[in-house]
Amino acid sequence: MDIDLRKLRYFAAVAEELHFGRAAERLHIAQPALSRQVRALENDLGVTLLRRDRRGTVLTPAGAQLLDDVGPLLAAAEAMVRRVTAAATATRVFTVGFMPGITVTPAVRALTARHPGLDVRLLRTGWEDQVEVLRDGRADVSIVRLPIDQKGLRVLPLFSEPRVVVLPTDHPLAGRPALTVADLAGEHLLQDPDAVPEWRDIAQELRTGERSDVPPIHSVEEKLELVAVGAGICVIPLSTATFYTRPDVVARPVEGLGPGQVCLAWPATRHSRLIHDFTDVAPALAPPPTSP
Repeated sequence: MDIDLRKLRYFAAVAEELHFGRAAERLHIAQPALSRQVRALENDLGVTLLRRDRRGTVLTPAGAQLLDDVGPLLAAAEAMVRRVTAAATATRVFTVGFMPGITVTPAVRALTARHPGLDVRLLRTGWEDQVEVLRDGRADVSIVRLPIDQKGLRVLPLFSEPRVVVLPTDHPLAGRPALTVADLAGEHLLQDPDAVPEWRDIAQELRTGERSDVPPIHSVEEKLELVAVGAGICVIPLSTATFYTRPDVVARPVEGLGPGQVCLAWPATRHSRLIHDFTDVAPALAPPPTSP
């Protein structure tokens, strides 16, 4: 069965919005045209994907399954287009994604020494897209900070580094030279608790009410702004805290807080010579300084 990728994109928008009108605006098409395309996809598959009633739009079990499967499929198609387009250019291009605080210069220099004339491009990533840049082809490899979704990826550990808590300078704990995880259990963490399981486990035991929502945060700069105004605290790698030094926040070591792991990741289906050579030189990346 041949499935039209455009119909899958249209379905994904509706499934994510659960509203045909908002999905149509997002796709910049008319709502009736969007409805026709989704119905055509249902006819192609022979199943009902969405149900609409007075309460709104809901996914059927088949629709929920397709939504789980369609993201990687669309990302793979986008990655294929990027790689084919790049292959048609005269100059070889190799793109390295990297998280803030990580210096990639030594590995890039070692790679270009092996491949003179190679155009190495760097792509700064964040927690929300450090893996997505691999899945959609924006990067060939990515230097990531765990935890990540490793499905479909190969992951090579590079080094570990301490993590610190960042507090506003006027916070009651800011004057102490070192803290414990228990000291922070009652604080509002400005990140996914699963990224700091040590804090999560203690905070869950002590919490008496619902945890406040964390607003979408797209960069280290945004996170530090929120810390500075007293919206909460964050746990970040020491190298990142050192790189983003500012006078209205302080970084403190935390006893009982495990180190962060830095790894190299790339799509498991790719076996290019450039990726192989980068895996050779990446372990030479020097760990960041370990003193606050």
